[in-house]
Amino acid sequence: MPLLITQATQPYPGQRPGTSGLRKKVSVFQQPRYLDNFVQALFDVLPDASGQTLVVGGDGRYHNRVAIQTILRMAAAKGYACVLVGQGGILSTPAVSALIRHHGASGGIVLSASHNPGGPEGDFGIKYNIGNGGPAPESVTEAIYRRSLEVNTLHSLDSPDLPLDTLGRHTLHHTEVEVIDPVANYAELMRGLFDFDAIRALFASGFRLRYDAMNAVGGPYAKALLEGELGAPAGTVVNAVPLEDFGGLHPDPNPVNATDLVEHMARPDAPDMGAASDGDADRNMILGRHFAVSPSDSLAVLAAHATRVPGYARGLQGVARSMPTSTAVDRVARRLGIPCFETPTGWKFFGNLLDAGRATLCGEESYGTGSDHVREKDGVWAVLFWLNLIAATGQSVPELVQALWRTDGRCFYSRHDYEGIASERAEALMQGLREQLPSLPGRALTELPGQTIALADDFAYTDPVDGSVSQRQGVRIVLSDGSRLVFRLSGTGTEGATLRLYLERHEADPARHGLDAQLALAPLIALAETLARVRHFTGMEQPSVTT
Repeated sequence: MPLLITQATQPYPGQRPGTSGLRKKVSVFQQPRYLDNFVQALFDVLPDASGQTLVVGGDGRYHNRVAIQTILRMAAAKGYACVLVGQGGILSTPAVSALIRHHGASGGIVLSASHNPGGPEGDFGIKYNIGNGGPAPESVTEAIYRRSLEVNTLHSLDSPDLPLDTLGRHTLHHTEVEVIDPVANYAELMRGLFDFDAIRALFASGFRLRYDAMNAVGGPYAKALLEGELGAPAGTVVNAVPLEDFGGLHPDPNPVNATDLVEHMARPDAPDMGAASDGDADRNMILGRHFAVSPSDSLAVLAAHATRVPGYARGLQGVARSMPTSTAVDRVARRLGIPCFETPTGWKFFGNLLDAGRATLCGEESYGTGSDHVREKDGVWAVLFWLNLIAATGQSVPELVQALWRTDGRCFYSRHDYEGIASERAEALMQGLREQLPSLPGRALTELPGQTIALADDFAYTDPVDGSVSQRQGVRIVLSDGSRLVFRLSGTGTEGATLRLYLERHEADPARHGLDAQLALAPLIALAETLARVRHFTGMEQPSVTT
């Protein structure tokens, strides 16, 4: 039997987890006791694990296997009855959520830095999902951080590594560790939501899809479902094998990083549809022939046609979007007569709405869409949803989006990212904006003649379910015609600060729907520079990334 060991250690300088868990460079996680400190702090704040099940898995990036062996030993020392771990250490983030919910597990540990680069010089991350399958709330992450400053004892086992590449059961102390098929449970969930027969018929008719898994964890799921069950031709899924460094790709599904997919969709012989998912398969990008779908429009299209999909045939209880996401779905919700909730960025804010049955579909502008089937965004699910809609409507990707614009108008929308800014300069920009807020409402704008600023605030959110309040979630400036500017600092990177500038302008005139988005948004871009002095504080003439 493995020996239960207790190791004395000095308290470690703890790191406060963000909305997406703790993300740092691999070299940071490789420091002695760094990962152990976080896991011990987590286990110390969780209740007794007797009789409980824990789910563990990750996106296969570098350090994933080493971290899992450490976590398994510490979970056994904690006293879990059972730990479910994906074969090869692989589990997508939505698959972890699905497994937690299916097995009634008390929670799960997800090892991923999502869309950040991998490899020995890349990034690594860890987060905890609670019993509903969703990310831990701030009360839990803050307790982990506080405990991490105090941990002076590590509880683990003295035992050899477990074989993760073979399905089967093992015993660690009194804990049963089961290595499971990472796809099986998730695939069964998808069968219950979508009309697989209709999608099979779509592929049998000659419909062509190119799905770029970006050498990340979405590959095994897409291969098993699209090529395995749904009859898509071999080769439909490219970059399908998860690699520790993602094959040198930056696994962020957007037009800047998924350039190979964008290039294929621009060819004269382009497939009918293109799609990509990110490192842990919770994000998605959808493209048609010579046509990119914004994440905000994608959410709106899914909401508009949801009743055509078996899993949502009864209609939607409501929809929810993050505050920076465009208002396209708001317009659909008004037309359907259902509630639309505006939340801070971070999927955990959708959890209460989903659990309370007040929302069915949720989405963020950062290429994340999901529903109440799990408590995470879900990239593969989004692709299946689009395929089901195409099969049910007989319309192409561009036709579905353009029909949305004709009905509800087009929300021209863009996000400008300024990456790697010195934190003090980023904070100075935000502080300067906040100091202006009281004086902005009613201000006439030379950049947009005839327009005034109708609202200027630092977005605060009161949860309609539990009453909790989240402050300072991003500076929001709304004009008299509904156009919006949003300024936010992102916590998803590992170096410096990232300023995200979101721009939105609604256009009702169909004759103007074909305008280039950056051209349509040019007056708002100029206004953002006037108000925030972006070039001065970032030192950049152009954004690092424009989506």
